[in-house]
Parts: sequence; structure tokens; C-alpha cells
Amino acid sequence: MTRRVILAGGGHAHLAVLADWAARPLADTERWLVTSSRHTAYSGMLPGWLAGHYQASDLLIDLAPLAEQAGAKLVIADVAGLDPARQMLNLSSGEEVRFDLLSLATGGETDIARLAALGDRLLPVRPVGTFMERWSNFLGRQTPGSTIGIAIAGGGAAGVELALGAEAVVRRLFGTASISLVTPEAGFLSGHARQVRKLALAELARRNIAVHFAHAEGVDGGLRLSNGNFLPADCVIAATGSRPPRWLARSGLACNAAGFVSVGADLQSISHGAIFAAGDIIDRVDRRLERSGVHAVKAGPVLAANLRAALNGAVLRQYQPRRRTLYLLATGERRAIVSWGGLVAAGHWAWVIKDWIDRGFVKRYRWPQGHGGSRPKGEQGQ
Repeated sequence: MTRRVILAGGGHAHLAVLADWAARPLADTERWLVTSSRHTAYSGMLPGWLAGHYQASDLLIDLAPLAEQAGAKLVIADVAGLDPARQMLNLSSGEEVRFDLLSLATGGETDIARLAALGDRLLPVRPVGTFMERWSNFLGRQTPGSTIGIAIAGGGAAGVELALGAEAVVRRLFGTASISLVTPEAGFLSGHARQVRKLALAELARRNIAVHFAHAEGVDGGLRLSNGNFLPADCVIAATGSRPPRWLARSGLACNAAGFVSVGADLQSISHGAIFAAGDIIDRVDRRLERSGVHAVKAGPVLAANLRAALNGAVLRQYQPRRRTLYLLATGERRAIVSWGGLVAAGHWAWVIKDWIDRGFVKRYRWPQGHGGSRPKGEQGQ
């Protein structure tokens, strides 16, 4: 009997699943990839693109040839709902699709609840493709010699990298800019080594990027800070963390209080065995795990193995992160901060390593191997 396996979302973890299917076809299955866009952007290279080091084509992966090699039907649609009891997936096209096995890696949404009043001045980082297009349009509207006010809301790794990347490109193109990073102090590079935070603060200061340790609320013309100050901004980049899609909480799938899918170390739903999930929409019930692209990438091969095992009635593997994780924080001038546990350093050599790793990741998932596939329409290079 042919069973239908659906990958919902073109996230980093699902790239590994598609590559696994391309290498070893799944017998007696009908495979689908449901994704909102034909191209997925590798988020690790976004700050480098923002700084002008990459073209859009360097970080965009064309899912069509990869899906074809995997024998998967490519469906361009958003997930609109899920009925796990009936094993039905609802799509934005209005179609209701039955599945025998489902994997969710749709990615989260940027949490912009406190910033929505900014209107067109607000640029959420997700979805990445939309952010890239809107940022390119924003730069295109600026005139040489003008002073541009840019604020980045969010002090995680993404926020810091984007602030440094924005400063690098604006300084090169326009000569002057007012760049600010707004974050609660406890949220500044939370989870990173103290020396990483120290080096990042020193780099932000060297580049004249003002750091405001405060909560921010979007108002007409800029940000109102929790310390009472007003920060004018022509553009606010929202890197404020991820929230799960709203349809998850309504689905009946086991989720935590915030609406993230509850899974075990095997990435299987704790309530519905026919559903797996990975990436930043999950909550591990066995341990706290940072919502990081690093874990989505590393969990991909485990997810691929477990989908295959679930079909065959085999034992599932567990994704257990290493005690130490290699982090590479781009600083916008072809330099980076590297950390591995308590070992921290910085320099151009760290950027070279990051660039090599990132380009290698994208190349791995381009089919035919080593080729970029079709160029996305409307690509905005810098």
C-alpha cells in the first residue's frame, strides 16, 4: 500500500530529508513538499548579504530540482491548518490533504506584536525572502548624502549581526547613518559566552552603533523605549525572536503554553505518532534547546532517519546536541567572532571559516550538485 509522506515547510531540516530521499528513494510512498516559496534562503548568510558580501543567489536554494531528485511533488502553498486526529493538512489554496506521515518545519513567525504600529517602516526578518526584497527597496529609495535612521529590535545573534551588516552597507553606500540596536539587557546574546558579549559590544561601539538596553514599542516615526526615550527611525528591522504559527495552537497537536510543538528527543510529536517536527517551531520536552539554525541543520539527518524508521517500524534515533556548539557571529566587515564553549576569538580568519561552512551548506543542497539552479525572479543584489 502506498503511503503519503508530507514535508510541510522548506526549512533547513527538510533539506536533509530531501537529500536523503534523493540518495535512497523511499519505496511504496507518495512524497510531497509543501512550501510557501520555491526558494529557501539559508539564514546563516543573511547578515553577509545585508553587508554586501553576497548576492541573493548565493544564499537562495532552489527547492524544485531538489524535490525532483527526491521524487517529491512540489506544492507552493502555506499551511493553513492541521487536523492530527484525521491526519489532514489544510493548505492556503483551500485544499485538504490526507497524510500517513507528516513532518513540520514551517519555521516560526517574527514576533512583531509591539511593533506593528510602525507600518511600512517595519521590516520583519521573516519570511527572509520578503525581508530581502523590502530591504533592497528601502536602500533604493535613499538619496546619497542623506542621513538614514535605522533601528534593529532584538539583541540575539541575528539582531547583532544584522545591525553590524546594516552599518557596513549604509556607510559604504551613503557615508553616514544612525544605527541603533534595542534589546532588553538580559536578551543581549543570551546563551553566548561572556567574552562573546564583550567583544560584540566593543565592535558595536567601534562602529558607532548605539545600544539601548530597553524594551521597545512601535509608534509613529520610530520607537518608544521603556526608559522613556523616543528613538526616531526611517526603518526598524525586527529580529525579535520567533513565535509559532497560530494554526498550531488550534490544531489539537500537543504544544507548550506558547504554542510550540511538543516533541521528544526523536523529534516525534508526544501526542500524535504520525507527526514529526523540527526547527524553531518545536519545544523539546526532555531538555531546553535554543531556537537556533544550528540545531535545525544538525537535526536534519536525524529527522530523515526517523521518518524512514517510522515507515519501517524501526527504532527511532535521538537528536542530542553536543555539549559544546561552534558559533560564528558575522560582524559585517568580513570578520567574525568565533566561540566554542569558553574558547572565544575574533578576526578575518573566523569569517573565512564561516564563509567556507556557509557556502558549503548551500552547495550541498543544489541540484544538480554544484549548480545554482534557476535564478530567482526579481533578485536584488547589492
